[in-house]
Amino acid sequence: MTTFKRHRGLTEQAADAAVDQACRMLRLPTIRAQFPELAQAAARDQMSYRGFLAELLMAECDDRARRRSERRIKAAAFPREKSLRAFDFEANPRVDPAVIHTLATCEWVKKGLPLCLIGDSGTGKSHLLIALGTEAAMAGYRVRYTLATKLVNELVEAADEKVLTKTIARYGRVRRGAELLFQVLTEREEKNSGAIASNESFSGWTKTFTDPRLCAAIVDRLTFGGNLIQTGTESYRLALTQARAAAQDSAGN
Repeated sequence: MTTFKRHRGLTEQAADAAVDQACRMLRLPTIRAQFPELAQAAARDQMSYRGFLAELLMAECDDRARRRSERRIKAAAFPREKSLRAFDFEANPRVDPAVIHTLATCEWVKKGLPLCLIGDSGTGKSHLLIALGTEAAMAGYRVRYTLATKLVNELVEAADEKVLTKTIARYGRVRRGAELLFQVLTEREEKNSGAIASNESFSGWTKTFTDPRLCAAIVDRLTFGGNLIQTGTESYRLALTQARAAAQDSAGN
């Protein structure tokens, strides 16, 4: 049986100092920071010892979860911050809010399914890709954002320099060029989710992947059993810019 030495008769100042020291030793920065305020609130509200302890521990757990989410979002290397809350569904009625909010539950990530967002520039596909990636990071999944060209270049360089093991740890088993990308997708299939955003419809991918069979195989890996969101061809960013310009012209006349 473990016994604990009790420190009776501590003054409030000594007790505060002891809590501060213990929090430092136990690495509880949130409790250390919030203890004075929470202690005053507990005394004011006549909170029980158990209730007060629960408040302290929940505050620490909540803050740790927040910090973990922040670290995962930072590690994802998104080019900019985007959220679903900031997405203007009214500006692009082709995007179904119900479908996007269902994707935000990350069930597709849990099942290892792919996600494709296809549409012209300015239709919101990159916004949705980053926002859904952020939701996945906040839900506890490791996320990595990269451009396809950057990924392929990295894989080719890794193959040339014979340092594949480091790259494999992040992206999967590989060989070269489009074949390398195909192997990444094959490695991830049914194990980890992949999400892509493209300005080109699938029929136009042969411009990049000139081997028709390889192109078809890549499209198959990216679409089988997954979700396809088509954001359309009308740029709401361009429409917004034109509307603002028209408003400024009207104001100036």
